[in-house]
Amino acid sequence: MYAVIETGGKQYRVSEGDVVRIEKLDAETGAAVEFDRVLMVGKDDAAPVLGAPFLKGGKVTGTVKGLGRHDRIFVFKLRRRKNYRRRAGHRQNYTEVQITGIQAG
Repeated sequence: MYAVIETGGKQYRVSEGDVVRIEKLDAETGAAVEFDRVLMVGKDDAAPVLGAPFLKGGKVTGTVKGLGRHDRIFVFKLRRRKNYRRRAGHRQNYTEVQITGIQAG
């Protein structure tokens, strides 16, 4: 069984046992989290159940495994022939969540 959830402005396809890195949540390591914005639930052998836009009663639960930061990316801006150069770096925070249960609506 799998589900498509929305969190942090992004959509993720998750199954039970998966470990996903999502946008940072205000949760401690080991805490239980619940995602109620479920867009779709499907099984491998059956047609998926779609929400409009979310499934009523649909819920995905998980456990926070840890917090971290992604690899650094560099942003470089340049205006040719104008002696304008800017370089900045960015590291996005994430929360690592292990999916423990999927409940259809």
